[in-house]
Amino acid sequence: MKAYTTYHLPVDLPEGHPFPLYKYRGVAEALKGLLPLEPAPEVPKEALFLAHDPAYLEKVFGQGLSRKESLRLGLPFSPSFLRRALHAAGGTLMAALDALEGGLGLNLAGGTHHAFPDRAEGYSLFNDVAVAVAWLRRGGFSGRVLVLDLDAHQGNGTAVFFGQDPTVYTLSLHGERNYPLKKERSDLDVGLPDGVGDEAYLWALEEALEKAWSFRPHLVFYNAGVDVLKGDRFGRLALSLGGLARRDLRVYRFVKELGAALVVVMGGGYNRDPRLTVEAHATTYRLALSSLA
Repeated sequence: MKAYTTYHLPVDLPEGHPFPLYKYRGVAEALKGLLPLEPAPEVPKEALFLAHDPAYLEKVFGQGLSRKESLRLGLPFSPSFLRRALHAAGGTLMAALDALEGGLGLNLAGGTHHAFPDRAEGYSLFNDVAVAVAWLRRGGFSGRVLVLDLDAHQGNGTAVFFGQDPTVYTLSLHGERNYPLKKERSDLDVGLPDGVGDEAYLWALEEALEKAWSFRPHLVFYNAGVDVLKGDRFGRLALSLGGLARRDLRVYRFVKELGAALVVVMGGGYNRDPRLTVEAHATTYRLALSSLA
């Protein structure tokens, strides 16, 4: 068992930008000694072209994104951000291969669920889960896939990627009034009001998992965003650290009962207390190891 990390890859950001670059190093350091940490490899460009629109990719690798497109991304487009996005997607792809081989794969990055086939949005240049699924399909994997998205924001790009694919079930549990304002249609969307705490959230999760059970996936991608924590700058929900751990444990029990393989990707986390963001993400991975490894 190993985990893939992008903490070694710097990104050029304007001073004061809220992108939480700190957490990738912090989580990797928190997990040192528990399992080997490997630098995430760059995703094969061929894998990107299996999933994303070729004209979009040619723009990304050619002139790059325009100012308007960078505003939609939420970050200034730069070679350093492109490089990091390539490696983050590569980490998810490798974690997916690990999951099929051994039951569990871990990427200490990824979860870039706002990327559409033909455009970038919300810190998401490439949709790493869609790219990984496309690569697995090309390699002969034909099993059913569940994308379980528990980030505080709807996985709008992921919903569009798989909207016409009956072999992939998309489930998004998110803040109804949060970004993105225009929601796409997942197979199951559960929109929560602002300020939802532990018990109401876990009840909603339980109902959602019961509905997803009948799909009987062979492989689950878990977007384990921790922006659901109280105090997150962008999450608008109010889970405690204990509630978040209960969320993760319920997901892992669900996967174990299914007998499915699991890929964990990081997702969002922007707490006003950076230590909480790091501890919450690290706990998600520790619980995966103790529950499923």
